[in-house]
Formats: sequence, structure tokens, C-alpha cells
Amino acid sequence: MDNEMTLSFIAISENEGLARMVMTSFIASLDPTIDELAEFKTIVSEAVTNAIIHGYEEDAQGIVTIRAKRDGRKITMTISDEGRGISDLEQAMEPLFTTKPERERSGMGFTIMESFSDHLSVWSEPQKGTAITFSKDFSPIHSKITMGER
Repeated sequence: MDNEMTLSFIAISENEGLARMVMTSFIASLDPTIDELAEFKTIVSEAVTNAIIHGYEEDAQGIVTIRAKRDGRKITMTISDEGRGISDLEQAMEPLFTTKPERERSGMGFTIMESFSDHLSVWSEPQKGTAITFSKDFSPIHSKITMGER
């Protein structure tokens, strides 16, 4: 393992941006491509937003925790909460399923996270919380082309 970190914050929507910024800084040394960076930020945003909105229903008493490890060009991250949990995980992971249609939730969070990661697993237990773990391998750094070279 090359690096490891833990970040915890209260479950309010404004902290989704904080989580995205901190995690982007954590992977900066990997020099990700624009696409890799966008996908990574989307996974973090979706998982953190799920914890805040579904796990705690934006109750600032709740704590969201991110644990991340970097091993070579692979990032493994777990975003967890100790909130409401998911009573039917299989149903929750179905595309377009949402428990919050009144909040204009699309029900695509798990599908998006799964498509942008190399591996995704979800653990959840009602009244105990949820943990989303994903890994993403970043492409090797290619030599940069200098001005005038083709």
C-alpha cells in the first residue's frame, strides 16, 4: 500500500463537495485522465449523497466516513454510514428504483457507481447502516508530448 486516509464528516449536503474535493486531491498523484477523474468524482458524489439523503435523511447528527487506500495505480474506497440501512438491497440496486421520487432522485446511483468502477460491493443492514466499497484502476501515466513533437 502506497497511501491511506480516513475522512469523516457530518451528514449534510454541503459536505458532498468537500468529500469530492478531498478525494480528488488524494488521487492527484496518479495524474488521472479527465474521464477517469470525472468517473471517480461521480462515484464519490453518488455514494456520499446516498449516505446523506437515504442513510441519514440529512440529519446532521449522522457521520459519513470515507476510508481510501492507494496501492500502485489502484484506489479502493469505502463510504459508510450508520444510518437507516437498506431493507431490500437487491431492489435498491435495480436501475430506476428510488425511495425518494419526490426529491427527483433518478434511481440510477448504484448503476452509475457500478459502471464507473472496476469492482463495487454494497453491504447494508436495516438500522445499522450501509457501506459501499469500490475499486478503480487508473491508467498508466503516458509520457507527455512536448510542444513541437508529434
